[in-house]
Amino acid sequence: MPDLAPPAPDYQTLRFGYRRSADQDAAQPVRHPVVVVGAGPVGLATAIDLAQSGTPVVVLDDDDRLAGGSRAICFAKRTLEIFDRLGCGHRMVEKGVVWNCGKVFFRDEPVYSFDLLPETGHARPAFVNLQQYYVEGFLLERARELPNLEIRWKNSLAGLRHAPGGVWLEVETPDGPYSLQADWLVAADGGRSPTRRLMGLESRGQVFRDRFLIADVRMEADFPSERWFWFDPPFHPNQSVLLHRQPDQVWRIDFQLGWDADPEAEKCPEKVIPRVRALLGEDRAFTLEWVSVYSFVCRRMDRFRHGRVLFTGDAAHGVSPFGARGANSGVQDAENLAWKLGLVLRGAAPEGLLDSYDGERVFAADENIRNSTRSTDFITPKNEASRAFRDAVLDLARDCNFARRMVNSGRLSVPAVLRDSPLNTPDADSFAGAMVPGAVAADAPVSQDGRHRDGEPEWLLRHLGGTFTGLLFAAAPPAPGLLAALRALDSGAVPMRLVVLRPAGSAPFAVEGATVLEDAEGLAWERYDGGEGGFYLLRPDQHVCARWRTADPARILAALARASGNA
Repeated sequence: MPDLAPPAPDYQTLRFGYRRSADQDAAQPVRHPVVVVGAGPVGLATAIDLAQSGTPVVVLDDDDRLAGGSRAICFAKRTLEIFDRLGCGHRMVEKGVVWNCGKVFFRDEPVYSFDLLPETGHARPAFVNLQQYYVEGFLLERARELPNLEIRWKNSLAGLRHAPGGVWLEVETPDGPYSLQADWLVAADGGRSPTRRLMGLESRGQVFRDRFLIADVRMEADFPSERWFWFDPPFHPNQSVLLHRQPDQVWRIDFQLGWDADPEAEKCPEKVIPRVRALLGEDRAFTLEWVSVYSFVCRRMDRFRHGRVLFTGDAAHGVSPFGARGANSGVQDAENLAWKLGLVLRGAAPEGLLDSYDGERVFAADENIRNSTRSTDFITPKNEASRAFRDAVLDLARDCNFARRMVNSGRLSVPAVLRDSPLNTPDADSFAGAMVPGAVAADAPVSQDGRHRDGEPEWLLRHLGGTFTGLLFAAAPPAPGLLAALRALDSGAVPMRLVVLRPAGSAPFAVEGATVLEDAEGLAWERYDGGEGGFYLLRPDQHVCARWRTADPARILAALARASGNA
């Protein structure tokens, strides 16, 4: 077997030296607009999003390195689109293993296969597999490009209390403790959140009585880049197994162990290697990269906002890993929170807007927990009757579509549709398709001035987000009066940028103060059911919040006020 080169750079061995900050020598505790606790994917995504919009951020992390082991590896299309807006999505996709398809096996036979992105015309795939330390490394390198974002390693949160208009923090460092203040504190410090513990808060939910082994192995293999899931395979009878490919010729294998398995004993090489050999065969050469044992947990905090402290990611909620809902939902928490917190800090929205973060992301967490619980119940039957039902479904799924819809090897992460959000303006007009208020905006290929920029494909989502955006569907320039009214909305307290989308093949035109795009393949007009004169209002996190068949500046202004908490 030829030598397999290690990743370069090796993000697992990087160490970030502790540096004394000026705050530690200040006569009085220094006050910051936002302090984020935790430099994992969720904390870094939150900090980058805020810093990009002009908010200074300090990140505290009690460690001095990135994630140990691959940990979260499946990053969904929506998360990649968020990373695009944060300036590092291309790196994730270039390094990651792209996949859209998966296969389900029952015992030693295939049951069916599925495609998570069956249509074309999207910039990003359904998923990429990428070790968490790469994701953190790419986010960190992006964070270092932002002058108003500071990361303090080996700074542990040791105490906090609410103070007038903010939070008073006690921080422990290798040089001893110091105090600082924050207008707002974002807790992104993981499932064992020290912030949550210091505040005497809990996450409540269900711990499932089963254990799984993760074995990351490095090997040369020509398996396709697909998700393979086995129920009751002959190489691991009465249990389940999942196989995923990662970069650097590393493969993730999850083995179901049962509740009675000893977690420490199962991590020993003499226990892991025979399980891997049973799957791969005696002739396959491999080396162990990382081993871990975990249990299924589905739980969340009652609320994600507690005064000036806001909980995100695993600090706020936890789900079982099948379905890739943990890190993906955490990054979506970050995106939901950052734009709202930015508006509040700029005085453009009341603090009450942050209650919608709590409501929307609690709803999304409950949806994830519900789907994760159903997956867990199917993967790990609790009694003989439920096992018999599951096996019958798997037998039928070989030939029957209705049974395939019942197979649940982990319903994979999709963004929540926030239909009942108080920030939405209900439809007054009839539309077809999925772009309802509360949905994430769909992507589509576009071009500017009848050509691609720099010879590269353009994508609609790259022109949406970061601020409120009005998307006008029009085959000709808007009337001067309408255009003046729409452009005036860009100078309000809550500005709205205007994007005009003309039909595929239509004559180019320019609109002063707006971006004009051509719907290169006609997919955007179809996906949004735009129609001539149709208008969509999109939030900074690219969720639809209002739409009309004709653009009415007064209605748009009212919807902007509602979506920013000013109504």
